Amino acid sequence: MIRVAGCDPGTSSLDILAIDENQAVAQVRIEPDELRADPTLPVQWLRENGPFDVIAGPSGYGLPLVRAADCTDAQLELMSLVRPDERAGAPVPSLRGTGEASPSGAHGVGGFSAMVRALRDSGLPVVFLPGVIHLPTVPVHRKLNKIDMGTADKLCVAALALAQHDSDEPAAVIEFGSAFTAIMILKDRQIVDGSGGTSGMIGARSGGAWDGEAAYLLSPLTKADLFRGGVADAPDRDIGKAAFREAFTKTVFGMLNVHGIQDIYYGGNLLRTDSDLVQQALGELPTSFFRLHYAGDLPGAWVKHAAQGAAIIANGLAGGAFAKVVDWLKLRDVSGTALDWLTHPRAAEVRGWFGERPA
Repeated sequence: MIRVAGCDPGTSSLDILAIDENQAVAQVRIEPDELRADPTLPVQWLRENGPFDVIAGPSGYGLPLVRAADCTDAQLELMSLVRPDERAGAPVPSLRGTGEASPSGAHGVGGFSAMVRALRDSGLPVVFLPGVIHLPTVPVHRKLNKIDMGTADKLCVAALALAQHDSDEPAAVIEFGSAFTAIMILKDRQIVDGSGGTSGMIGARSGGAWDGEAAYLLSPLTKADLFRGGVADAPDRDIGKAAFREAFTKTVFGMLNVHGIQDIYYGGNLLRTDSDLVQQALGELPTSFFRLHYAGDLPGAWVKHAAQGAAIIANGLAGGAFAKVVDWLKLRDVSGTALDWLTHPRAAEVRGWFGERPA
């Protein structure tokens, strides 16, 4: 029997799910403070609950199905996309800019970089997954000057929705995360468009896409700044909720205008931590037109949806029951990096920070 595991390095915790075929057999939630204190905890848990055929590792902004054993230091940096001045050991002006010590955790979960290195060096069958921007099914014109069209964990939620519902109708997959909100568009069971948490609508903790003038005036921005400006930072709760509902509605109707979607699949940890906020946003969509579907849970699973989707992808990569999901998403055809489509004159300099040479 195929045994696999999937990881979700979310803002609020690191979740891991182990499944035999589609049945949860073990799962764990590791809190940020625990991970900061010991970045090897995921490796220890995986060793205790294995052996595994494939492990879908925590992948951040994504890599094109790179095996951990083959992952270079430069590729590790591409998963977190932290500037050299903010990386471990670099001088920083305040704790807010250190990443690991920031209140939000500049890498999502504190200790992300050290944890991924531990997985890379563990000898376990870990594979790092792509983000939406790596997919060949997303047209190039939608990728221009984009990085975050949906990180690897968001793509995993789309995999979960496909596995649970198996429909070829055009649909939106919305992940309401602890910090970020992302939307992806499915057509013929393929992701063709996406708006990630740092390029789209406001989230529970993140302000989403930045006003260029605000970014200019507040610069130099830190990674931690991407986790600020959301509902939690609004002048009061009602204002934050109103901003969230309206941004959500504008985003969905904008995608409707381009893609003709009616089915909406939704999931994410915010459903568990602030279901009222999510339900009010979903309530803005007329049910006379839109069909709302909960993304669903694998049998016995209680961890975050992204971890469940990652386990589904791992199963598919191992040739299990969910192989069709991997085929639908064209995951074996992914390529490139999250920085490939930047056209700004300074793009070559940015790529150089991550070990990439100019073309």
